[in-house]
Amino acid sequence: MSQTAKAVQLSNFGGPEVMKLVDVTVGDPGPGQARVRHHAIGLNFIDIYQRSGVYPNALPAVLGMEGAGVVEAVGPGVSHIKPGDRVAYANNPMGSYAESRVMPAWVLVKIPKAISFEVGASMMLKGATAHYLFKRTANLQKGHTVLFHAAAGGVGLIAMQLAKLMGVTIIGTVGSDDKAKLAKKWGCTHTINYAKENFVDRVKEITKGRGVDVVYDSVGKDTFQGSLDCLRRYGLMVSFGNASGKVPPVDFAVMKGSLFITRPSLMAYTSTREDLELTANDLVKMVASKKLVIPVERTYKLADVQQAHRDLEGRKTTGCSVLIP
Repeated sequence: MSQTAKAVQLSNFGGPEVMKLVDVTVGDPGPGQARVRHHAIGLNFIDIYQRSGVYPNALPAVLGMEGAGVVEAVGPGVSHIKPGDRVAYANNPMGSYAESRVMPAWVLVKIPKAISFEVGASMMLKGATAHYLFKRTANLQKGHTVLFHAAAGGVGLIAMQLAKLMGVTIIGTVGSDDKAKLAKKWGCTHTINYAKENFVDRVKEITKGRGVDVVYDSVGKDTFQGSLDCLRRYGLMVSFGNASGKVPPVDFAVMKGSLFITRPSLMAYTSTREDLELTANDLVKMVASKKLVIPVERTYKLADVQQAHRDLEGRKTTGCSVLIP
């Protein structure tokens, strides 16, 4: 039976003001689908890219790729979840900025009561991102040294903890002394305040001139060349975001030192149920057992989504933020 739900929709690309709270009709799930009633919705920087048109989608569109809630109904052929199950997800298609939605069932991961909906809506994209970046993209091992930009952000604070658990030395860049303290609190080995220090010089100082094994760069244009300069010979550059803008075309002559570069995405690493479970099952266990803590720092009402985007875009947030329908 169809129902009406509130959803955040955009009809054109632009600033936060293009997002409007509207009524939408949510139908019954078809084959391979499920209808989920959201209790919390993840807020992520990729939402800004999609709202602004950096990552364009067909319009009109409902934003959001992450959420947690309760399954209301499932369609034919769905057996791994049932009505009443608590679930979380982070995957295409967009549409999580809504009270409820019909979506592909295969992307839904069951979460135990030990994981709140707010945590569930924060861990799937950011936690899974940190997990695949460390354990699959680079296969980090005890003793490795890495540079991680935006160490006090949502992915960053989870990555700090994961690095500590894995015995990895992590150098984190931040934009203020307060964020440096926060990153340290969550496990960062060395912090660099790039508002005061040249991060390339500090990395060389910390590593005694060797450089790091891996750089994780979600900032993009402003840090890309400096990140390459921080790598040791045969080092790996992992570019996974564009917070400061797109990286310009790369002249491979700058890759001196036999460097490697990759542009991974969570969607590529969770494109099948098998791939999703490689990351999600481990992540759920670590969060449920409190080995990994998901720092939910801010909550916003769904109706206040414009302010939430302004705060996220203005670097006013740390850790994870969620929207509450």
